[in-house]
Amino acid sequence: MDPTESDLAGAVDTDILLGVGLAVLVLAALGAVLWTLLRVRRQVRRRAAADTAEAAPREGGTALARISAAMQPMLDGADPREQRALRQRLIQAGFHASGAPALFFAARFGGAIGGALLTFLALWLTEAEVNTLLWTTAAAGAGYFAPNVYLNRIISKRLASYRIGFPDFMDLMVVCAEAGLPLEAAIDRISRELVQSYPWLAENLAMVSLEIRAGTPMADALNRLGLRLGLEEAMTFAALLQQSTELGASLSQSLRVYSDEMRHKRMSRAEEKAYALPAKLVVPLTVFVFPVLIVTLLYPAGVRIMASFANQ
Repeated sequence: MDPTESDLAGAVDTDILLGVGLAVLVLAALGAVLWTLLRVRRQVRRRAAADTAEAAPREGGTALARISAAMQPMLDGADPREQRALRQRLIQAGFHASGAPALFFAARFGGAIGGALLTFLALWLTEAEVNTLLWTTAAAGAGYFAPNVYLNRIISKRLASYRIGFPDFMDLMVVCAEAGLPLEAAIDRISRELVQSYPWLAENLAMVSLEIRAGTPMADALNRLGLRLGLEEAMTFAALLQQSTELGASLSQSLRVYSDEMRHKRMSRAEEKAYALPAKLVVPLTVFVFPVLIVTLLYPAGVRIMASFANQ
């Protein structure tokens, strides 16, 4: 056999073995997921026949608990500091469930396997003349890191919403303090007022109100709020209230000063974005607008010059 043909046959065999291995792995994972879903469905039907209307939510939670339990050994072997950092990021993204880290790792591995399988099947069906191993590995890496990118995007979106809504929260706190409401009642009232405009901030404020009702000290509840939001202004607000309480300063005056500072910060960020707008417009103007404008202005002159040369 010609050496070139033997090398080609060896490469084809390698791609086939890789595809078969990935297919078997993904089929096994899908089989396990389908088996779990079918078992959950049978349990739901059995409890529905027994007139238990709350069975469906419990069984759905049981399925997620099984996935979390399956991924828990991987978390146990990780660095505790990394676990705390991941847990903090998930809380900032709004995932407060205890099994959220395990589900995050499950999403990572599921994305890696699914991305590799889909890429391999697409290359195999289209018969594309590319390096199958390279593209499959790249797709697996993209699927593995996709949940992390999605998590960072959610955190950034929430953080931007918190920065916009926190000055309004401070203004309402000033109004409530001057009206004579205690802090606990003020936070509870403001959480209900901000539901429409800033739902994420209102959710965290409602959690603060529930923690205070459960017996958590005000300072600890506000410190937890700052950690959940990941916002420096919220942490400074907690320190401000604690200092005002310890030193006996006027709470309404402290809140008013801090509220003015928050409004100035929001205005400064808006002005900064406005000043940066001309610099950001340079690239689209240079690439898309100026060439069209130049062609539009010079085209008639070019046509006349060509016509004059043609007449000569």
